[in-house]
Amino acid sequence: MQKLMNRIKVANKSIDINEQGYLVNLNDWSEAYVKKMAKQDDIKLYNDHWEIIFYFREYYHQNLVSPTMHHMIIDLMSKNIKFHDKKKYESHVYSLFPSDPIREICKLAGLPMPQADS
Repeated sequence: MQKLMNRIKVANKSIDINEQGYLVNLNDWSEAYVKKMAKQDDIKLYNDHWEIIFYFREYYHQNLVSPTMHHMIIDLMSKNIKFHDKKKYESHVYSLFPSDPIREICKLAGLPMPQADS
């Protein structure tokens, strides 16, 4: 069965997304795409959002898989001087991406939709 695709206009360029809003072609990712999709999903982007989005992109390019919540918290918590407790940092991530953090971050990072157990 073929997945339905939609087209959106980002920075005067038409790009294909699937029905959940994930990029069909990962090379179409741009910061303009992030801003458009975040606005559509009612997320106001701040530095902490961008840090996590870029972390996901880098992790994916190195490992060809998106990080789990556990990996992200361990890796980023140590770099973030505001948080030294895993639960507090996880709560912070949920405050940034309230609905489903891993899926939302993957979408904004231009990565494939993660498996259900991420």
